[in-house]
Amino acid sequence: MGLVNGAAPVPVERVPKQDRSRATRQRLLEAAVACLAERGWAGSTVSVVAERAGVSRGAAQHHFPTREDLFTAAVEYVAEERSTALRTLFPEGAADRRAVVAALVDLYTGPLFRAALHLWVAASNEDQLRTRVTELEGRVGRETHRIAVELLNADETRPGVRETVQGFLDMSRGLGLANLLTDDTTRRAGVVTQWSKILDTTLS
Repeated sequence: MGLVNGAAPVPVERVPKQDRSRATRQRLLEAAVACLAERGWAGSTVSVVAERAGVSRGAAQHHFPTREDLFTAAVEYVAEERSTALRTLFPEGAADRRAVVAALVDLYTGPLFRAALHLWVAASNEDQLRTRVTELEGRVGRETHRIAVELLNADETRPGVRETVQGFLDMSRGLGLANLLTDDTTRRAGVVTQWSKILDTTLS
């Protein structure tokens, strides 16, 4: 309660501790992804992430005891957010296969892919991190493939369909890599159009 100009006490709205904790965790995850995408692994310390998130280092370590905990959780968090965003784009499914192809390609050209790439490079030199990132990448990869199959309305019981969908996702990853160095928007649009035709032919 608080007093306003000597008047009766006014209730002070308090945010439940659990909600504050959840909000702090989300800020840390979002800050970690942004730092990893912008600074790479070497420049993304817990202190840097905590400062960007507006929390103390101690609060950051309360949620994520180690640096590896923080960054693997951050990439997983954004991957899940991207999956949700893709489903929201096409809640009833998509008749236009090109729109689906473009949306899936975007998955590999945003901050998630850039952050994940830095994490993969770091994991290649650190055994403990490599194990965790490999497990994470396997899970995210399976989820992405499943979403692609659903959105493209692909029947994987037909010969060659599974391989075609996976080939498309591998190609999308390659486009994401190319986009790290230069703005590949124009060339990417042409590739999206061509792959839409290939998928229409193979999946129809």
